[in-house]
Amino acid sequence: MNLLDLQNRIAVMAIVNRTPDSFYDQGATFALDKAVAAALAAAEAGADLVDIGGVPFGRGPAVSLQEEIDRVVPVVEGIHAASDVVISVDTFSAEVARLSIAAGAGVINDTSGLWDPDMAPVVAASDATLVLTHSLAPPRSEPPRPEYHDVVAEVVEFLADRVARAVAAGIPRGRLVVDPGHDLNKNTLHSLEITRRLEEVVALGLPTLVAVSRKDFVGETLDAAKGDRLEGSLAAAVVCVLKGARIVRMHDVAPTVAAMRMTEAILGWREPAYLRHNMG
Repeated sequence: MNLLDLQNRIAVMAIVNRTPDSFYDQGATFALDKAVAAALAAAEAGADLVDIGGVPFGRGPAVSLQEEIDRVVPVVEGIHAASDVVISVDTFSAEVARLSIAAGAGVINDTSGLWDPDMAPVVAASDATLVLTHSLAPPRSEPPRPEYHDVVAEVVEFLADRVARAVAAGIPRGRLVVDPGHDLNKNTLHSLEITRRLEEVVALGLPTLVAVSRKDFVGETLDAAKGDRLEGSLAAAVVCVLKGARIVRMHDVAPTVAAMRMTEAILGWREPAYLRHNMG
């Protein structure tokens, strides 16, 4: 994935979960054919990347390594055979990452922040990009009440450390992305603070990804159920872009693409599709 083209453009990352208990879609794309079809539809709708996940971040039934491989790798193979969209895999397992890269994935989205000590070496041995995300607890667990003295400062410190580890393992900075991890081991006030001060994360000097789609900080702020959080999610995504984010990970591709293209035009990064109004 060439990250240089993010200088004046926002990349939209679509979410495709091959899980029966996913946070939002509740298994709608668990079947292999539905997962591949959803990824291809997202690419057709304008997604720059599709992010494939086989294990939810939070608590839930145990998923073995082999089960995660069986869920994720065939989806990667199916997408790669049918499209040139950039494929991302959401995993904290180095072995899943290795097999996914071999199957055609170009990005590994590690929401655990290098919990698996083999993750950085596996990515370093490939041409893939690695997303480094802030989270506190081991995968599949969450602290009951996460506490921070200064959530943004601590997120930045954590990410700087993980960037250093990744570079030491042999991954060039040009193949790294950072994600502050909205809602991951954070309450709503933490996630709002991260959004408000996102430029401090961006100051790390790497492309910043934000995953704000339909999350609980949106729902709690607006008193909105998961199905009613689109507008709040888009508002959060646009604010993050204005503060320097360059990749937005979202469930609703078409509305997000429209919002990002409009934001780019307002920022002077792209021309309108056409000019007719009051043009004489």
